[in-house]
Amino acid sequence: MRIDADVVPDYPLSWQARALTGLMRGTLKPASTLLMRHPLALAGAARLGDLARLVQVPHPEHVSIAPAAFSACAGEWVRGGQGLDEDKALLYFHGGGYFSCSPGTHRSITWRLSVVARRPVLALDYRQGPVHKLADSLADALDAYDCLLRQGYAAEDIILAGDSAGGHLTLATLLALRDRGLPRPAAAICLSPWADLTDFPRRANRWQDPLLPASRVRWLARRWTSGLDPRDPLVSPVLGDFSGLPPLMIVTGSTEVLREEARRVAERARLAGVPVRYEEWRRMPHVFPILADVLPEARLAFRHMSQFLGAVGARPSSLGDSAAA
Repeated sequence: MRIDADVVPDYPLSWQARALTGLMRGTLKPASTLLMRHPLALAGAARLGDLARLVQVPHPEHVSIAPAAFSACAGEWVRGGQGLDEDKALLYFHGGGYFSCSPGTHRSITWRLSVVARRPVLALDYRQGPVHKLADSLADALDAYDCLLRQGYAAEDIILAGDSAGGHLTLATLLALRDRGLPRPAAAICLSPWADLTDFPRRANRWQDPLLPASRVRWLARRWTSGLDPRDPLVSPVLGDFSGLPPLMIVTGSTEVLREEARRVAERARLAGVPVRYEEWRRMPHVFPILADVLPEARLAFRHMSQFLGAVGARPSSLGDSAAA
């Protein structure tokens, strides 16, 4: 696989993808439009998210889940089977707009990443709004990374990954590590990253996105950047200097409202000399790899992630590309 490339994967659009995007457009997108209009509604959604943590999301029998604790937060170790390299780790940041979701909601991603990376995944349960600030989330991410280093993991044996807001946290963590002169991980994967929190209208894919309303993404960005400089690279990573960062893989859907900032991240990183694998998947919804239990395109995306990690030397070459199918 060529690492530094823009790719539009070729595949027949599945009936599952057609059905799911239609369902999202008729249910989840209108619900998001109603939800993200008032701070009280946001607080209520966050409270519902706390209750959702009590729900045990099913996972295959060969997958093991173990709790993990840190100074200010917690998480879980996810192992996608036997024979993993326990000297290596992948640190994962879940999405959810910085106000919802948890490691448990994203296990369909984390156990498959464990398989394709051939290592345990530490899914971080970082602090979120509206109670906590972006700086708290970043502090938790840096604390977890430092914890891995103190436990004896070498930086070159660590991979960072995240989706949506977790993609934002992945990029901010990389920039913060570089700025602090700390050792950087071997590579990073960003799924549909939310990278620009400045106050600008998202016009591209405004009507095509089946899940995220552009106006509500803008409203949420205003909430989380209140009292901050939205042009600070740790707030809007797309505006940062990517010099010295490890190879990146960025996966996005062609109809997402966040597609343009994913493209801009790739362009910005390449200007700084960072190899970037940018993949734009036709008609796929926001963070479509989380739907791998039902979407064949999502399972194919994990094979591409496997190839990327093999190309950057971050997983054993003996791993089959169909491991997470």
